[in-house]
Amino acid sequence: MNKMNNITAIAAAVALSFSAAALASAMSKTEYKSAKEGIESDYKAAKGACQSMQANAKDICMAEAKGRENVALAELGVAYKPSKKSRYDLRLAKADAGYAVAKEKCDDLAGNAKDVCVKEAKAAHVAAKADAKTAKTSAEANTAAHQKSAESRKDADAKIADARKDGAADKRDADYAVAKEKCDALASDAKERCVTDAKARYGKS
Repeated sequence: MNKMNNITAIAAAVALSFSAAALASAMSKTEYKSAKEGIESDYKAAKGACQSMQANAKDICMAEAKGRENVALAELGVAYKPSKKSRYDLRLAKADAGYAVAKEKCDDLAGNAKDVCVKEAKAAHVAAKADAKTAKTSAEANTAAHQKSAESRKDADAKIADARKDGAADKRDADYAVAKEKCDALASDAKERCVTDAKARYGKS
């Protein structure tokens, strides 16, 4: 399985779990506490179900269970106290959960295939975190601009552009790491050409 192509699906699947408790509106403190206890109870049950598994299948199961809990708690945080920060935390929780599962699945592989798998999982994680940061920066800048002048709007646009530029650079570096790792499966001139092509593709000297 190509982790770069599937980590988004993993994170989405993780995010759907336990979401019912997290989607309540105008949630009271008592309701929040009850929902949190429910999420923690579900996590204990999910973790218990992993105990009958062996080796890496168990590790994957545990990573999935923990990821579901973390995402559900982050969703609950958004429902209880909606804010730019809580929504950013949710995006990070999804990214981290997907990465943890993808990385564990790489342990089923060996050699260069495993190394590439890990690099792809990392690249997808970097991309998800970069997108989360860009979304948070955009939301904060837009809010500030709406409250002030046209000059603030210009400043907000500059901040958003910088965030997107930084995110693109992070993604490019991570993708280059994947491409370079794939070259390690080759030898001699083929490997050298592969590295040269990767450098050219991602703007590396």
